[in-house]
Amino acid sequence: MGGSATTGHASSGDFDRVLVVDFGAQYAQLIARRIREAHVFSEIVPRDITVDEVLAAGPVGIVLSGGPASVYAEDAYGVDPGILELGIPILGICYGHQVLAEEMGGKVARNDIAEYGRTALEATADSVLFRELPEREIVWMSHRDAVVEPPPGFRVTAWTSDVPVAAMEDPQRKLFGVQFHPEVAHTERGQEILKHFLYDVCGARPTWTHVGIIEQSVDAVRERVGDGVVICGLSGGVDSSVAAALVHKAIGDQLVCVFVDHGLLRKGEAEQVDATFRRTFGMRLISVDARDRFLEALGGVTEPERKRKIIGETFIRVFEDVAAGLPDVRFLVQGTLYPDVIESGTKDAAKIKSHHNVGGLPEDMQFDLIEPLRDLFKDEVRAVGEELGLPEEIVWRQPFPGPGLAVRIIGEVTAERLAILRDADAIILEEIHRAGLYRELWQSFGVLPAIKTVGVQGDGRTYAYPLVVRAVTSEDAMTADWARLPYEVLERISSRVINEVEGINRVAYDISSKPPATIEWE
Repeated sequence: MGGSATTGHASSGDFDRVLVVDFGAQYAQLIARRIREAHVFSEIVPRDITVDEVLAAGPVGIVLSGGPASVYAEDAYGVDPGILELGIPILGICYGHQVLAEEMGGKVARNDIAEYGRTALEATADSVLFRELPEREIVWMSHRDAVVEPPPGFRVTAWTSDVPVAAMEDPQRKLFGVQFHPEVAHTERGQEILKHFLYDVCGARPTWTHVGIIEQSVDAVRERVGDGVVICGLSGGVDSSVAAALVHKAIGDQLVCVFVDHGLLRKGEAEQVDATFRRTFGMRLISVDARDRFLEALGGVTEPERKRKIIGETFIRVFEDVAAGLPDVRFLVQGTLYPDVIESGTKDAAKIKSHHNVGGLPEDMQFDLIEPLRDLFKDEVRAVGEELGLPEEIVWRQPFPGPGLAVRIIGEVTAERLAILRDADAIILEEIHRAGLYRELWQSFGVLPAIKTVGVQGDGRTYAYPLVVRAVTSEDAMTADWARLPYEVLERISSRVINEVEGINRVAYDISSKPPATIEWE
């Protein structure tokens, strides 16, 4: 065994690529998703990307995202002017539209009237982006500044009652800008506008499909692995399960799945993983009981980032121990997703939290990583899982964090707290299933703060833990809204938890959205 902790992912190889330059917009991820929904691969890149980096990426198009700043401010974000001269098609959206105008010699100014929300747009029918669309439509605006004079060579193609340049284009130089947000569902024909840019301007091929992703990933894994043995950290969650199935399709019995019972799992999880992957799919599966090892490593630790890093490192040490008993193991498969990478911090994005399989990996790790899902959002992973034939109960499982219940116990992780939270969490999921809400929710779970509150049960005073119920709706975990669960469901959860789980005497419901909160508490 040897090698370095390099990352390999196989899914974006030969697909046409569109770069989304992130100017700090709340919608940057949504732009990327909408492009992918048009079956074109998209990648979010930082605002300070250079000409050389763009050329190395080889995109067929570039989208400049929105952002919170003013282009004429002293600290305004810009783009390398050389990128605008490459001849690569560019679409500026909102702030990106203003950046394009400013860099090319137009004029941007603060508008007398701000535009927020649904707005009526007038467009010219003979423009590239608005071809075959109604001349009047509703779009979503979110701006105070506006382009008041287009740059030389640009033609105004849309306007509103308050904004004279709501869209502009220079087809000869393949430069386009729109003040509104075509990626938002409230823009009635937004996806059609994006498709006009992708297909008609960029000439992008709509080949980013689930079958195409699988074929490219399988070929890339086979080429990289050769005849070596690969181990996969299998948790039974959606991500690691799809990653395992994808790599198994590529190399068969060269894959050895390792299921680590770290004692931080949900109720009955270990048994379910064994039944699904060993018995149903016939995969080589090694189960490791490491409950004491993880609990000892977490003893006395309360800081969330330390928990994640300890768990990430301990996972790797367990995998190294397993690999020592196998011949020629060089690669480790992980179910890392695109949002994991973004949240763990990029050159331009602040670190929100370290994911144990991204920012939590030890520097001296002795594996090369195979991460076939690293470029994918969760909905894309589910679609790939269905295409690979994984059962519905795996593919549509709600996300569960790699560090497990350790990051749902706020404070030190102990055997007693784990047992309490495990039982309470099982009741939450039972009642969510019973109400028919499981598939409607992105996640539903319990959080156990390591504090105690006073209560009364029978004729006696209690001093026990509170349980916080968390349920959210989301498309990709980048943003989320708290779920409006029916009162009767919350009442059943509260009643059952307090009556059936010893150690809890109070239940609360978290009504925070992301942002400003995150989905998990740690």
